[in-house]
Amino acid sequence: MAQKALQRCLQKGPSINRKKALVLRERRSSSSIETMTPKEILVTGGAGYIGSHTVLQLLQEGFRVVIVDSLDNSSEIAVERVAELAGDAGKNLAFHQIWDSECLNFVPHRFHAVIHFAGLKAVGESVQKPLLYYNNNLISTVVLLEVMAAHGCKNLVFSSSATVYGWPEQVPCTEEFPLSAANPYGQTKLIIEDICRDVRKSDSEWKIILLRYFNPVGAHPSGYIGEDPRGIPNNLMPYVQQVAVERRNALTVYGNDYNTKDGTGVRDYIHVVDLADGHIAALRKLFEDSGIGCEVYNLGTGKGTSVLEMVSAFEKASGKKIPLVMAGRRAGDAEIVYASTEKAERELSWRAKYGINEMCRDQWNWANKNPWGYGSPESQS
Repeated sequence: MAQKALQRCLQKGPSINRKKALVLRERRSSSSIETMTPKEILVTGGAGYIGSHTVLQLLQEGFRVVIVDSLDNSSEIAVERVAELAGDAGKNLAFHQIWDSECLNFVPHRFHAVIHFAGLKAVGESVQKPLLYYNNNLISTVVLLEVMAAHGCKNLVFSSSATVYGWPEQVPCTEEFPLSAANPYGQTKLIIEDICRDVRKSDSEWKIILLRYFNPVGAHPSGYIGEDPRGIPNNLMPYVQQVAVERRNALTVYGNDYNTKDGTGVRDYIHVVDLADGHIAALRKLFEDSGIGCEVYNLGTGKGTSVLEMVSAFEKASGKKIPLVMAGRRAGDAEIVYASTEKAERELSWRAKYGINEMCRDQWNWANKNPWGYGSPESQS
């Protein structure tokens, strides 16, 4: 059924709005980087927060990159800025806006690997609209895998999440922990991980790395790209930065009676640039290790930081006082969650370099230069 849909998609070019499709400096030159025949990577959801930072790192490492993104929760301005930050390597970036994953066959490239970021990711919304999340995240991934197989591209890095650990009874979380999901968003990540394992079992040509992110924060040190969530932020630090630039009045802290040093929940915050570097390390593992199979790695710092510690670090970086409103615990929030990173350090030769001070410094630099993200006050109304 999916293959028939793909065939229909191939026959009806207008399903991609060519006026909306932006191709950035896509030209084949005789430069030194071209003569080295760099590997070409497809990045789904590459205009988003983590995707855009990863794309920049890929370009700077000499890869060619093609982004496909629906722009439902991202901005093509981010893509343009990535191309500018990449300098001369920006010519190796192309972007296509597509709405339907079944139209991926329209992207006129052959790829060495795919990094799959695309998907809905708001925990609260997933509880309210579970069918939307199952339809979007699961079906699009199945179609992507079918298209990859049809084109002989069987190298995949998948954007998973620490939500697959549910409410861990002990920390740090190792990759061998029993898995569970407390919401439909986390459940989609669990199911996709299982799909990837089954695909690998069925065909040994597949090489797949599943990256379980903890809590990405921060921004590129230039302050030129960063996180710009639509609507009310679902995560701590985007909300903090919006309070700092006076877009919101105060930060609500849910729970100050946990069994932690200051009573607030503890999480593993990781700088988005470190996270992007983790994807480079994963790609190199795919290309260099012929026996990789389907492997999973945590990407975190291996350290827990409380909500109040993060707020304090941001206040120090920004010179702004963040007004707080204390509220009761939210149902489903775990007390302490942080990563075991030994496997990634050992097998990917990767470890996080930045601490919470650098995370908050770069987050404030982005917020201060872009108080309305990639938009304007008018675009938020």
